Amino acid sequence: MAPYARRPENKSLPERWRFKHGAYYYRVPPGSESLWDGKTEFRLGKSLQEAYRAWSDRLNADQSKIGNMGQLMDRYALEIVPTKATKSQESNRLSLRRLRPVFGHMHPAKVLPRHYNQYKHTAAGKFGKTSINRDLEVLSHLLTMAVEWGVIDKNPLIGQVKKHRTRPRDRLVEDWEIAEVLGLEIPKDKRTARTVNLAKLYVRFKLMTGLRRSDILRLRVPELRDDGIHVQPHKTKDSTGIRLIIEWDPAGELRELVDEILRLPPRRVGDVPLFVTREGMPYIKESGSANAFDSLWQRFMDRVMKETKVKDRFQERDLRAKVASDSDTLQEASQRLGHADSAITQRVYRRKPVRVQPLIKGKST
Repeated sequence: MAPYARRPENKSLPERWRFKHGAYYYRVPPGSESLWDGKTEFRLGKSLQEAYRAWSDRLNADQSKIGNMGQLMDRYALEIVPTKATKSQESNRLSLRRLRPVFGHMHPAKVLPRHYNQYKHTAAGKFGKTSINRDLEVLSHLLTMAVEWGVIDKNPLIGQVKKHRTRPRDRLVEDWEIAEVLGLEIPKDKRTARTVNLAKLYVRFKLMTGLRRSDILRLRVPELRDDGIHVQPHKTKDSTGIRLIIEWDPAGELRELVDEILRLPPRRVGDVPLFVTREGMPYIKESGSANAFDSLWQRFMDRVMKETKVKDRFQERDLRAKVASDSDTLQEASQRLGHADSAITQRVYRRKPVRVQPLIKGKST
């Protein structure tokens, strides 16, 4: 009998989970019904957070119950994955789904570097290098957590394995392309006009601040202070803890831009986001998803591709790379992007080619 094909909305969920009728359900393994009120299918909750809490309470996961990697993955999915950003959660769940058939039966103490390398090479024919690297990151972190939870004594992969080498994205948005984008004509239709106007203001704000999408959409009016814009980058608040103060420039261009954004309806009063929907709601949810903004950006770029001379579509994140590339020095770029490690800035975000002079023999310089 062919294995049950999971629906698209269920593919990133833990094993035996499914989403239906507006809620998450768990298909109870045969023989475990007593733990789930005698049911063969148990309703966990409407939200992912509620579902994970219910699942965790029922399983009461602890280190004494971890006898194989599958059980370790269950605990990791319960306790670690929900603490990450939305995109990381989705990516981690997909990685766990790919890793489970290969490593699920093994005891964590039996996982060795050769198993890691075997997966790296055998998966190469099925998945891209970036996906495989993410899988291997999750595998290594699983074993690190196994150490912390007292399941094994050390992570056997640290310092012993290497990921696939991947080429960073190199799309550099040129100045003339930005001019084309900002010169896009505002439509007469009020609804579309707001979309285009907001997107253009967003592009200008991103190019002046270099902030991540999530930080721009989380930025609130009270964080616009007398000495500048105060930002706690969400991605690194629990790691490096770096805080940024983007100072108002002497010419007042940034403050003037912020005032333009605030003048865009609806009116903002009190502790509200700088960028809001036409209904005055945040573009980003507490979980980190920003579907409404992503849809707005796609519609805006569709119009850019149709009505301007820009022919090579660029992504929203490419604007952050332009900020780094246009910065005078690597140190300045790294500080502006809030990076603790300038090597990341150089490798991923500095995309301008290096200009050199030709070597003319016999001519001293």
